[in-house]
This record gives sequence, structure tokens and C-alpha cells, in this order.
Amino acid sequence: MIELTQEFGFDAAHYLGAGALENRRLHGHSFYVEVTLRGDPDPATGFLRDLGEVKLALDAIRNDLDHQLLNEIEGLGTPTLENLSRYIYRRAKSALPEVARVKISRPSYGQSCVYEKPSSPAYAGGRRPERS
Repeated sequence: MIELTQEFGFDAAHYLGAGALENRRLHGHSFYVEVTLRGDPDPATGFLRDLGEVKLALDAIRNDLDHQLLNEIEGLGTPTLENLSRYIYRRAKSALPEVARVKISRPSYGQSCVYEKPSSPAYAGGRRPERS
């Protein structure tokens, strides 16, 4: 099993409807994202995925987020780190099926969030299976 990670960054503004007062005002951050692919390399090429293809897919996501008001991004919801990591995961996964994890960070705040592929169908959607 191989893991391959590509990084990208973007700058964007947002505001939140909850939390500290400074979060409720329009403000911006520099975000750094790591997208990790996981799988077995193709025996013929030695690649898990061509890095040029990975870069193209992630550039499309970056271009949609960079210098935008995140509150206006369709499908994102409230622009928290949690929702951003899930949004980027879904977008990347649709183009690159090998995507297993997305980590997004704001180093100036020392904060990060990781969204990983659910390990079991029983936990899909973040729900625990019913107990008998």
C-alpha cells in the first residue's frame, strides 16, 4: 500500500454565524491543504496516479476557492475547517478515486482538520450502527 500526498494553498475570506465575535465578522485566512491518495501502484507504470493528473484535479478545486468568499461556495455549507476538509475531499475524490484523506490547516492559528475516508460502511455519514 502506497500513500501519495499533493499539497496546495489558497487564500479566502469567510464569516461564521457562531463562536467568538471576531469569527462573526468578515475575515480571511491562508489555508494549506494536503490531499493523500492511497492504493497499490500500477505494476506497468509504477504510479499510484500520475502526479500531473493529481495537480490538474487539485488546481481546479484551488481555483474555485482562492480569493473567494467561502460563504458563497455552493455545496460547502458553513465555511468551517470541518466543512472545508469534507468539501475538498468530496471534490478531489470525484476526480481521483484513490483519495483517502484531506488535511486542511491554518498555520497562523496552529489549527488543522483531517477528513478521512470512512473505514467502514457502518459509519458512513458519521453515524454509529444501531445496537441490538
